[in-house]
Amino acid sequence: MDDAPLRPRQVAGLGEIPEAQWDALFPADYPFTRHAFLKALEDHGCVGADTGWEPCHLVLEDGSGALAAAMPLYRKHHSYGEFVFDFGWARAAQQLHLPYYPKLVCAIPFTPAAGPRLGARSAAARAALLRAVTERWAQSGLGSAHALFLDERDAEAAGAAGWLARHDVQFHWTRRGAASFAEFLSQLSHDKRKKIRRERRHVAEAGIRFEWRRGDELPEAQWARVFALYAGTYEERGQPPYLTPAFFLDYGRRPGTPLRLILGFDGAASSAEPMAVALTLAGGDTLYGRHWGCAEQYRGLHFETCYYQGIELCFAEGLSRFDAGTQGPHKLARGFEPVLTRSAHRLADARLAEAVASFLAGERAAVARRRAMLARHSAYRHEGASQNG
Repeated sequence: MDDAPLRPRQVAGLGEIPEAQWDALFPADYPFTRHAFLKALEDHGCVGADTGWEPCHLVLEDGSGALAAAMPLYRKHHSYGEFVFDFGWARAAQQLHLPYYPKLVCAIPFTPAAGPRLGARSAAARAALLRAVTERWAQSGLGSAHALFLDERDAEAAGAAGWLARHDVQFHWTRRGAASFAEFLSQLSHDKRKKIRRERRHVAEAGIRFEWRRGDELPEAQWARVFALYAGTYEERGQPPYLTPAFFLDYGRRPGTPLRLILGFDGAASSAEPMAVALTLAGGDTLYGRHWGCAEQYRGLHFETCYYQGIELCFAEGLSRFDAGTQGPHKLARGFEPVLTRSAHRLADARLAEAVASFLAGERAAVARRRAMLARHSAYRHEGASQNG
């Protein structure tokens, strides 16, 4: 019964939770909160104490032991892989002689894709879950708690529970009724159409061709090449990749996996190995762009691999939205539009909490102004950008 007392329990891994019960609490069309995705991260060393992402998922169980609510939760020992930057808060805590790490984070590791974070079978269970995580955090002695890239419903619930709201802007593409890439281009202003055609022409003239593959269609040997391209992007920044080869070989090759690969090949080379890749996931009506890598740099290659091929894939699979991840206003000229992202935060120290609350109030106003300004510079003809999100 929804009005019966619910018992909170923290678990150190998704293996302790029946897959069907966990998945029943989250939408089937959002891949990142699915049991299979989160457990694969744990099983293959992408998260764990050694990575600074220590799973401590919180669930609420009813009297029969069935799950009534759940959230993916981690003790974090750093702020990397979150994409909601709080390094300034950590420095402020240090100046106040307060410990900042570890902290408690409700998030999808390495995934700045907004969606459900509080799985619950009722609004009452969702509210109880927020009370439980707040109480457990307060009892833990940790300095802060964070819930990142919340959907609107979860953000409202967190605000009602007293969490501080933080906003930012991402850029997403929507179909807007177009049935093909050509129709999409016809919706843009003349100069933006010309720019995109020129960028695509540079790649085509370099002899690069593209193929799309489902993860379960890719042979194991080619997955090794995909991982090398992906890892190379991180090596250029001097950091190890977040995901492991074993993760790709397991999750990426499962029958029905949501992973979609955009593969770029050098048409002049005899090798069948790709020279560029974008790793995306499909869920519901949305394509989520996550990672990319290339062996050689060509003019326009990043835009073609990560944006234009993704839009083409949306048309091919009947998807209406493309969330291409982070990065900024350069997407605006390529038909992407500004949408709001939301996170929620709690800080234990009253001085730090007051300072952060004041900062966030100003930041939210600045984000709203920035989003409105970006919308006025839409790539679409004779109109402002969509206000969805």
